[in-house]
This record gives sequence, structure tokens and C-alpha cells, in this order.
Amino acid sequence: MPKKPSDILFQLILSLEKAEKRHFKLYITRSSGNEDLKIIKLFDVLDKMDAYDEKVLIKKMKGVTKPQLSNLKSHLYKELLASLRLLKSNDSLDLQLNELFDSAHILYKKDCFFKVFVQ
Repeated sequence: MPKKPSDILFQLILSLEKAEKRHFKLYITRSSGNEDLKIIKLFDVLDKMDAYDEKVLIKKMKGVTKPQLSNLKSHLYKELLASLRLLKSNDSLDLQLNELFDSAHILYKKDCFFKVFVQ
């Protein structure tokens, strides 16, 4: 019997440890200033599901249409990755170097890079 297709966001949420879930909720409420967000509700609903079922998900997310759900899931996925990157950045030299490179790239594009090092 073929395995039912599963959602990658659902798999990511299931793979999170308790501390990572807590960190995400703190991260998202801190960055938005609002604790009653659809993104947190979606996270909680997916976290409590045993198996991914989009029909059940839409029923539990009252007031959210299917196209909105797609956008909300995409936003949640990006925010989860950002939260994990922030949480794990101290543990990984690669992540720290990438972050420094990204910062240098942004400063270079803003013509601030050379001004910092030339002075």
C-alpha cells in the first residue's frame, strides 16, 4: 500500500525538540508583538496532529481558506527556519561564517562596506 504523501512542514514540526518549539513561539511572539497569530495557531494544530490531513487542518483553522492556508504554511516554514538558524547559530561555525558573509554582502550593496574598513 503506498504511503500517504506527507507535508514537509508537518515533518519539520514533528522533528522539533521541546526546546526548539518553545524557542520558536518566543521568537515569533517577540518579533510580531502579538500572541494571537494565525501562524502560532497553525503551528499548534500541526504539532497536535498524528498524521497530516489537509482537510482536517482546514476544518481546525476556522476562517482560513485553502489559498490562505498555503501562504500561511509557507510563512510558517520560513519563520521556523529563521528561528532554528538563530537558535543553532552559536553551535555551528558554518552558520556563523554564512551570517558574517551575508552581513558583508548587504553592507557592500549599500556602499557601507568600504567606508567601515577604509576609515
